[in-house]
Amino acid sequence: MRARGYLQAGAFVPEVVLDHPDVVSELHREFVHAGSDVVEAFTYYGHRQKLRVVGKEDILEPLNRQALSVAAEVARQTGTLLAGNVCNTNVYEPGSPAVPEVRAAFEEQVAWAAEAGADMIIAETFSWLGEALLALEVISSAGLPAVVTFAVHRDGTMRDGGSPEDACRQAEQAGASVVGLNCIRGPRTMLPLLERVRDAVSCEVAALPVPYRTTEAEPTMQACAIPAGAALRPSRPRSTPSLAPARKLGEFAAAALALGVRYLGVCCGAAPHHVRAVAETAGKVPPASRYSPDMSKHSFLGTDAGIVKTYQDYAAQL
Repeated sequence: MRARGYLQAGAFVPEVVLDHPDVVSELHREFVHAGSDVVEAFTYYGHRQKLRVVGKEDILEPLNRQALSVAAEVARQTGTLLAGNVCNTNVYEPGSPAVPEVRAAFEEQVAWAAEAGADMIIAETFSWLGEALLALEVISSAGLPAVVTFAVHRDGTMRDGGSPEDACRQAEQAGASVVGLNCIRGPRTMLPLLERVRDAVSCEVAALPVPYRTTEAEPTMQACAIPAGAALRPSRPRSTPSLAPARKLGEFAAAALALGVRYLGVCCGAAPHHVRAVAETAGKVPPASRYSPDMSKHSFLGTDAGIVKTYQDYAAQL
């Protein structure tokens, strides 16, 4: 949504569900067209604490209900699952006075999702195990299945001090149906952690990397270096990683499937062609597969008999 001009970088509050619900609906449909089995209500950072930061706490309930309504309509029409969403609040700290407030925020969002008929709740992007378990407790109290995924930053540990695999193990023991990792790390740097998670738990495992070229030296999208000479300004996000090609997401999906991971997706920066690559690797043939790449037909690089040889020769010099 940010790349499309409907989401403000920095705040990342999904006001677009109120301002342009048709745009959100179309994006949901594009992801289903590309192979997604789940339509997730666009309520990430649509919680009370974040809306307070931007001075719009009054739109909290309308925003959440509208996001759920838009997602529910697409899910119903496409035969996919409807997921509610809760996420990191950025005010949680163990034992802080904010803990009851965080619980209350989860409770209201989960209640609205339950009323909308959500099939499950995705609790995502948690760096605090304690915050994730709080969200899980609220979801379980509502009688809904929970997918709980953790965001692992540069040091490779949770902010509570434990490992990602231990966090996933505790979430499974607390009742999560699916546990795993999302966001922050690209395919290359999420995979080693994913293997440890798969070995640590018995439930289904989720893997949703960002589609960026992270490396061992710069393992997260936030750690990616600013280009030489570029100024760091409040208006400029710190991370400026380059997108990985869709085939890299397909390669990641193949490796994850080999580990026994069955809940696959893509996080921040994802486009439908990334989802299509993952879906096709998993054996699906979504409608978007009709438009999957066929470079044999390329006017310069192709090998099809209809490609003019002088154009092939010219391309070899480029």
